[in-house]
Amino acid sequence: MELYIPSFRYEESELERGYTVFKIEVLMSGRKHFVEKRYSEFHALHKKLKRFIRTPEIPSKHVRNWVPKVLEQRRQGLEMYLQTIILENEDLPKIFLDFLNVRHVPSLPKAESYGSFDETESEESSKLSHQPVLLFLRDPYVLPAANDDFPNVVIEGVLHGIFYPHLLPR
Repeated sequence: MELYIPSFRYEESELERGYTVFKIEVLMSGRKHFVEKRYSEFHALHKKLKRFIRTPEIPSKHVRNWVPKVLEQRRQGLEMYLQTIILENEDLPKIFLDFLNVRHVPSLPKAESYGSFDETESEESSKLSHQPVLLFLRDPYVLPAANDDFPNVVIEGVLHGIFYPHLLPR
């Protein structure tokens, strides 16, 4: 898992003082999503995490939100905070994963976690860590024929291997 905080923005509010929202980029298993959090949410996370793991220092709570240089330092500090938690903890607490809107961290499946075929939606089967090798965006049988004199050897080979593995190649 990789985390970055590429940007932040200051928001005005009629109900409360203005505040800063930090945009967190979460990269995991080849997928990327973004989560937006205020500093107060980082601080609440820090207080909870201290009960379960040794936490790094979190940037100071008391700064003037409207100073761009100070906000940039806070952004860098929060990014380092998140990255340090990941680097120093083999098993990340559920509180931390929930904060980042991560459902589960993929891991290598244990021998006993292989379920029956009917359990494809179970949590054990969702831990498989393989990636697709080849993806057809459309059905290859209905793709228009190529205009050149050479057949698409890759598509023909894959289709032959999938649908006719018992036959010898041409």
